[in-house]
Amino acid sequence: MTRFPRIGRTLAAALLATAAGLPPALAAGTPTANGAVTTAIGSYLAGRFAQNQDDWPSAARYMEQALAADPGDLALMRRTFLLKLGEGKVDEAVVLARKLMGQDTSGPFAVTTVIADDLKAGRTDDARALAQKMPRDGMARYVTPLVEAWLLAAGRQTDAALAALTPLLSVPGFKALHDLHAGLILDMAGRNDAAAETYAGVTSDDAPLRVVQIVGGFYERTGRQDQARALYEGFRERNPDSVMIEPNLAAMASGAKPPPAVADAREGLAEALFDLGSAIQHEGSADTAMLFGRIALHLRPDFALARLMIGDIQATRDHGEEAIATYASLQEHPVLGWAVRLRTADTLASMERTDEAAAMLRRLADERPERVDAAVRLGDVLRTAKRWDEAVEAYDTAVKRVGTPAERHWPILYARAIAYDRTNRWPQAEADLKAALALRPEEPYLLNYLGYSWVDKGQNLAEARRMIERAVELRPRDGYIIDSLGWALYRLEDYEAAVAKLERAVELKPVDATINDHLGDAYWRVGRRNEARFQWQRALRTAEEDDLKEQIREKLEKGLPERRTAGAEAPKPK
Repeated sequence: MTRFPRIGRTLAAALLATAAGLPPALAAGTPTANGAVTTAIGSYLAGRFAQNQDDWPSAARYMEQALAADPGDLALMRRTFLLKLGEGKVDEAVVLARKLMGQDTSGPFAVTTVIADDLKAGRTDDARALAQKMPRDGMARYVTPLVEAWLLAAGRQTDAALAALTPLLSVPGFKALHDLHAGLILDMAGRNDAAAETYAGVTSDDAPLRVVQIVGGFYERTGRQDQARALYEGFRERNPDSVMIEPNLAAMASGAKPPPAVADAREGLAEALFDLGSAIQHEGSADTAMLFGRIALHLRPDFALARLMIGDIQATRDHGEEAIATYASLQEHPVLGWAVRLRTADTLASMERTDEAAAMLRRLADERPERVDAAVRLGDVLRTAKRWDEAVEAYDTAVKRVGTPAERHWPILYARAIAYDRTNRWPQAEADLKAALALRPEEPYLLNYLGYSWVDKGQNLAEARRMIERAVELRPRDGYIIDSLGWALYRLEDYEAAVAKLERAVELKPVDATINDHLGDAYWRVGRRNEARFQWQRALRTAEEDDLKEQIREKLEKGLPERRTAGAEAPKPK
């Protein structure tokens, strides 16, 4: 869903300049008879620990206790405010933000939260006055132009609003964001020709869904039907498995015109904050993205994309119950509903609620028999749970629905090959791997899996080596693929070369049991017996499969046979 990936990288760097400072030493105060200072210190430390454990509700509660003991501490107030905002208790966060405004306007989130609250309540003059106090450096460098522009747009000062956006043009990667919001402001003002010209700057060949929806809707409303259809169909062609553009095409066919993407400045500012949050979410700054999303939802509670972003962040942070609850409100959404239900099933699976996830995916697969995605997801969930036979059945359904596979379908064949292999149906697995390679000849994971399997079975060793060497060229820092090459060299009895490759694989994946086991075997063959036993011991400590543990214990007791045999069966590449 990211619209502006380059923006995310810039914002991530700006975070360094806007992190909340640490509070002064709470112990500097004079302890009271009931030990209030000690309580404050304990609450503060507990809050920091809870935040480090990604438990924001507990962190907010402890920080609130610490703040009660020292209500004038700005750093504590900032941190408590941010935790409340991130937790979704926006009304409480607004109260703290207003207190901060009386003493400190250096934090962009506090001032933006108050401005958003004023704008939502219709206090536009108050919001404009506060905007004059917004910082201009750090992350505020990107937030402030958008806030000022939409506040000016609220007063129908369109030209001034466009001028307020101008600083974004000086930041690399921000032109698309500038053009989108300039277009939205012109669109809202009814300056359709200027809006169309501005929107042209964001409708590139790889324009993401939200941009396509915004600009396509504008084209429909202003009599540019051919341009709207071309935009929608271009997105569908680039994303043939997506259902999200279907409602737009269906509505267009019916003659119904969509409402404006932004009806007023409140919705415009919500859109802007979501854009910033969405961009930075995919640069690894989920906490900050969450804050932007919460403010956007405060402005526009029905903003489905902002709610979806919050649910995705919760799922990524392993807050499964919270994510499922967030997704639940979107399951009937006409555009996002299908994707949300798939993500709900994924979240259930990540919580090891496999039966619930599988049942949900089976219902979805039955509901849309023309679609492949639910059946593939079902296979993936069952494969992860090592329910191999059921996984094969699910992938069989997906393959049948595909018909003649295209290049993008190679992962389905790859996944089914793994499931076949784990159920001792190697001929079928080999056939799927070869078919997948015919679709994607340079895919390193296919080259590695088939090559490794041949090596492990003592088949086609020369060809297998060439395939794995090519996979290494394509993924030179993948420890599993380098391990496959080392094992191929071992099976070809080039033990010295095998040692070199396997040592490199262990450097990249130092705690993988299979790779350490392989290196132990290679050390043994070149006469480095003590080092071999050391590697086997390391492998035994991290091995999970009983068969591998038994093989390693036997080698620790007896070593390897003097003559090379077929060798122990090794787990398949990861």
